[in-house]
Amino acid sequence: MKKTLERPWKRPDAAAYARRRIATALRPPVTVYPMPPDVTKEEDVPVRMRDGVTLRLNLFRPAGDGPFPVLLSAHPYGKDSVPKRRRGKWSLNPQFRIMNQPAPLRISDQTSWEAPDPVWWTQRGYAVINLDTRGGGHSEGRGDLLSDQEADDISQVIAWAAEQPWSTGRVGMLGVSYLALSQYKVATLNPPALKAICPWEGFTDAYRDFFTPGGVVENGFARVWLFLTGRKARLKTDLAAERRKHPLRDAWWESLTPRLSKITVPILVCASFSDSNLHSGGSMRAFQQVGSTDRHAYAHRGPKWASFYGEEALRAQLAFFDRHLREQDVPSLPRLRLEIRDRLDHVVQVRDEQEWPLARTDWRQLHLTEGGALAEGAGSAGSVTFDLRRNAAVFDYRFEEDTELSGPMTLRLHVATTGADDPRIFVGVEKRSHDAPVPFQGSYGYGRDLVAQGRLRLALRELDPVLSTPHQPEHTFRTIQPVRDNEEVEVLIPLSSSATLFHAGDNLRLMAAGRYLQPRNPSFGHFPTHYQPTTSGKATILWAPDRPSTLEIPVIPKR
Repeated sequence: MKKTLERPWKRPDAAAYARRRIATALRPPVTVYPMPPDVTKEEDVPVRMRDGVTLRLNLFRPAGDGPFPVLLSAHPYGKDSVPKRRRGKWSLNPQFRIMNQPAPLRISDQTSWEAPDPVWWTQRGYAVINLDTRGGGHSEGRGDLLSDQEADDISQVIAWAAEQPWSTGRVGMLGVSYLALSQYKVATLNPPALKAICPWEGFTDAYRDFFTPGGVVENGFARVWLFLTGRKARLKTDLAAERRKHPLRDAWWESLTPRLSKITVPILVCASFSDSNLHSGGSMRAFQQVGSTDRHAYAHRGPKWASFYGEEALRAQLAFFDRHLREQDVPSLPRLRLEIRDRLDHVVQVRDEQEWPLARTDWRQLHLTEGGALAEGAGSAGSVTFDLRRNAAVFDYRFEEDTELSGPMTLRLHVATTGADDPRIFVGVEKRSHDAPVPFQGSYGYGRDLVAQGRLRLALRELDPVLSTPHQPEHTFRTIQPVRDNEEVEVLIPLSSSATLFHAGDNLRLMAAGRYLQPRNPSFGHFPTHYQPTTSGKATILWAPDRPSTLEIPVIPKR
C-alpha cells in the first residue's frame, strides 16, 4: 500500500535554501540611485484637516512649471524612512532583510517602504506625494488604521492636491500592501479629483485574508506587523487587543472592510499568486467585486517587490495612469493579465483573459481513495487517520499529459476527530516532479511555497450562502459549531488561486494536517508566518460513494 502519512515540514532542500536566504539577508540585491537635481522636493508640506489636525507630506515635482497629474501614496510607516548613504554604502529599510529579496530591484534614495519611486515617476511627468497618515511620521493626531477617519483624511489631501497651481486636478493612488489598503476606502467615497487607483497587492477583508483566515488565528507576521506599526505611528486603537476581543467576524471586523461595490473609479489591481498568506485572496476579490467598469488585474507569481519595481509592471502602471490621469490616447490594458508558471523561476506563458475564474474552466473532481491516490472516479469506502500534531495525510494524482490548472481549488472533506481541542485542518497542494517538490514564490519572499493552500477551524465551518459562489465557498465566521469526538462533519476548505502548468508525468500532491505545512525557522522556513495549530488529537478523513471527499481542480482546456 502506498504511504499515506508524511511530515511535509521536513524538507530535504532546507540547507541549500537556508544558504541562499542568509546571503540575501546579509546583502539584499537592492540597488539605490540618488535623486537627480532636476527633481524638486518639498518636505513636510502641511495640509490642515477639517478638525484642525495637520498632516504632512513630501512632494516631488518634475522640472518645469507644470501643471502635472498627481500620484499619491498614504501610509503610517513614515514617509522619511528612505535609504541613507552612510560610510560610502546605502543603508536600507530593515524589512528588505527581514523579508527575503530573491530578485534584484532598483529604487531611488527617496523611495520609502513599498511606495512608488518618486524619481522614476517625476521623470515621466508626474508629481508624487508621499503622505504620513494621521499619527504617522510628522503628521499630527492619533491615527486609526483601516478606518473611515483615515479614508476621509486622504480624501481631503486629494482635494488639496487637485487645487494646487502645479496640479492638473487629476489624482491617482499607487502603492504596495498598506499603501494599497489605504486606497480602497477612500475610493468608496468617490472624491471628484480621484481619477484612478492602483492597489498593488492589498487584502480587502482583514479577518478573512490576514488576521484569521479560515477562522485560524495568524500570530506570526500579524504580531510583527502590529508591533512595528505601533512603534512607527501614534494610534488610538490597539488592533492587537481588539482582535483578541473579537474572535468571530462581527461588526467590528466589518467596520474595517471596504465596500468594494462602491468603488467606481478605474482600477488596476495587482492580484499576484505569490502572497496567499496575506494579500492574494483579497486582491483578486477586489478585481471581482469592484463596481468599476474600467477594471484590470495584473496577476503574476514573481517576487513581490522586484515585480512592483520591475520594468514590465512599471510599463503597465504607466500606461494605466497615462490613460486615466494624463488622458492620453493609449491602448487600454487587458482586463486580466495572467501569468502561468511551471516552477519558481520559469514563466511558461503570459496571456490576456477577461474574468476570474476563467469562464471556460473544466472543473474536475479528484476523489480521495484508499492507498493515498487521487482518482477522477469515486472508489470504494475508505479512510485515513493521522495525528494532528505530527503527521499529514497525503494523496497523489499523476498527470498523463501537460495540464494547466488556473483558478481556485476547493477541498471537500468528511472528517472526524478524537481528543482534539478545537481542531483545525491545514491543506496544501504541492507540485512534484521526479519525486521531488517543485517550489514556487510565496508571501514574505519565501521561495519554497506550495501551489495552493488553505485552512479551516472546524468549529467555524458554517458556509455563507450570500458570499459563496459555485467554485469559491466562503464561511460566515460568525457561529461556533463545536466538533464532538468521533462526530463526522462535512467541510469545504477553499484553497488559494494559482496559475500552474503540470507537465506529463508530474504529480499533484494533496496534504492535510493539523498544523501549518511549512517550517517556521527564519533561515529555511516560512518566517514570520505562524498559525495557531491544533494542539492534540487525531483526525480521520473518510470517503464513500455517497459521501465523497474530493479536491476540485480548475483545468483549462487547450486552445
